[in-house]
Parts: sequence; C-alpha cells; structure tokens
Amino acid sequence: MIPIRSASTAQQVHDWLYGCVLRGDLLPGMRLSETEIAEQVGLSRQPVREAFIRLASDGLAEIRPQRGTYISRISVRAVLSARMIREAVESDLARIVARTRPDLGAMERELDLQARADAESNVPAFVEADDRFHQAMAEAAGHPAVWQDLDRLKAQMNRLRHLSMRVFDRNQTIAQHRAVLTALQAGDPDAAEAAIRTHLRQMLTEVPHMMDAHPDYFTE
Repeated sequence: MIPIRSASTAQQVHDWLYGCVLRGDLLPGMRLSETEIAEQVGLSRQPVREAFIRLASDGLAEIRPQRGTYISRISVRAVLSARMIREAVESDLARIVARTRPDLGAMERELDLQARADAESNVPAFVEADDRFHQAMAEAAGHPAVWQDLDRLKAQMNRLRHLSMRVFDRNQTIAQHRAVLTALQAGDPDAAEAAIRTHLRQMLTEVPHMMDAHPDYFTE
C-alpha cells in the first residue's frame, strides 16, 4: 500500500482504500488492519474504522465480528447485472451520439491514452482511460448524469476489469473502442449500437475465464 500523506478524514481513507480494491492492490480475502492502516496514513484508528464501515456498505469489504475486516470477493451477479444495464443504456447513448454527431474529440483522446497505457503495460491507466471513453460518450449524448449513475453500479465490474486486463489482449478492447468511435463519427446509429453491444459483451467471455483462474476471488 501507498501511505496517504495528506489524509485528514474518514472519507479520504475510504476513497484511497476504494481505489486500492478496484485496482486489485487489495485482493479478495485480504485482511485489513486498522492499526497498520492508521499508521500508514498518519491518523487515529477511529477514521480508519469509519472508512472500513463505508467500504463494507459499498460491498467491497466484510466486517466479521471478533475476527476483523476482510476484502470481499467479487460478486459475479453484480458484475453481470452492471454489464446488462450498461449495454442497455449505452446502446441508447450511442444511437443519440450517432444521430446528433457532436464533437468527439474527448473520445479520440481517451482512445489515444488507452493505446499509450497498453504500450506501457499500465493496466490502471488503461482501465481509467476506458472508463473516461465511455463517460465522454455519455457527455457527448448530453447525458452526463447517466454516467454518474452507471459509475455507482459498476464497482464489482471494475474490479474484474483490472484483473482481466492483465491477461486478456488489451488491443482487442482498443479495436472495439475504435469501431464504436468510427460508427459514431460516420453518423450510423445501427453500427454504433452494434459496436457498443459487441464491446460490452466481451465481459461475458472474461468472467468464466477469470473465475477458473481465480476461484477464490469470486462469489455468486
């Protein structure tokens, strides 16, 4: 773990731990120590305890009385539900963008950043650029709040993505994003919808593979 140099509140500790869990720096089943984390961030144990409670409410930690706090396993059901919702919503967003043909420079920039992150084998930067690519599409459609709603649903999905992008061909994801962007730029709603559906269905291949590779990381 990397200490938080300027943390002063339970929320900051929570946000840091939240990011660690999503990136896979804290793996499913790992035990969290209030004392160790408090020492790392330079705080008392109380705000750290509060951060653990918030992390548990996010579904990312499990507080076991008399035993401690542990990073929860990845919920396959939550992953698949978030994927299904994203496909339905983002298909509509893609059609809106293709029909209205707004400026798509932000999506182009995020695609370039993904390619750079892939070349550097920087998985966290790759996944973050992936997220921003989809966020930029929602913003281009004129519905930025939709992405905020989706973002709250996909914590478990992002945990899987940080794991899977270490082993799957990231160029495939880049190619899928390029297909989405090309269809949007061409103003072709049908092609844009088909491309985004193909991209978001990639996870249906990733889930069983990752479950076989890391059975202890997942729960139904």
